[in-house]
Amino acid sequence: AVKKLRSKSRPAILFTRGHGELDELQTTDLERTLHQFYDTDRIALDSIVQIKPELCALLVVAKPQTAFSERDKFKIDQYVMQGGKVLWLVDRLNADLDSLRHAERFVPSDYPLNIEDMLFKYGVRIQPDLVVDMECTKIPLRVGVVGNAPQFKLFPWPYHPAVLPVGKHPVVKNLDRVELKFCSSIDTIRTKTPVNKTVLLHSSRYSRLQFSPIELTFELLRNPMEPENFNKGNQAVGVLLEGVFPSNYENRVSEEMLAGLQQIGVAYRNASAPTRMIVISDGDVAANYVRDRAKKEWFPLGLNRFENVTFANKDLLINAIEY
Repeated sequence: AVKKLRSKSRPAILFTRGHGELDELQTTDLERTLHQFYDTDRIALDSIVQIKPELCALLVVAKPQTAFSERDKFKIDQYVMQGGKVLWLVDRLNADLDSLRHAERFVPSDYPLNIEDMLFKYGVRIQPDLVVDMECTKIPLRVGVVGNAPQFKLFPWPYHPAVLPVGKHPVVKNLDRVELKFCSSIDTIRTKTPVNKTVLLHSSRYSRLQFSPIELTFELLRNPMEPENFNKGNQAVGVLLEGVFPSNYENRVSEEMLAGLQQIGVAYRNASAPTRMIVISDGDVAANYVRDRAKKEWFPLGLNRFENVTFANKDLLINAIEY
């Protein structure tokens, strides 16, 4: 609070666009909350020459679905090298409930994002799997028809973990449960430069993993979930990275990339100034449910409309952005 009162300017938080990311309507609730102290906007990476940390306090990559070009990746990389901060909200697999409802059986594929090498270089790897957790939220399924009215019942859906943050880190301390949807496990990787990795979010101890290719079906709900089938323990799904990051383009900067930097009078950097980034393996963690696009009607971020329970998704993201 003291920091906010003393602030003489409004930092800018920029959301990337052009790769199928969440749109303005899907992040309405989050951005309205941020507008109390921050300016927010969208940025198309292919339309700019560079991202300046003094003009962009935080870059948010929220649920991209198509590939980043090497040119776009290089701009993010050199933004990080200058001390820029990034919030990565990234789905590894294109799994969602709507696809399953329409097809009854659905095999999710990898999103072709082309950013795996960057995240690996910075210290994490999002695995091509899905975390299945007994501690989860519920979804409605039709169980019969009375007259002409379909009857629905709520069933626990283990692909939507209700994650309880238990760490003492300021980003997650004293937070209630956070609802994630079709998240993947995250491995931490040893880096060339000193990067400290802190797991902020992990699934419950009653978890397991399903590795791609996966056939999603509602059939698993026919039988009760047994703890002995969820025996792989806690799986990391949100990681904080802090320190000096190595460039993803060390020893492989193209002449075109160097020429672009020279044009704006900036030198290539192969190691960052001390900075931070957070990686969460679920893009929907930041998405409020859009009820009606034409009328621009939406539910609050974190509200599970089936159970009428509000989870701490917005608190988590505000804490992460503040940090």
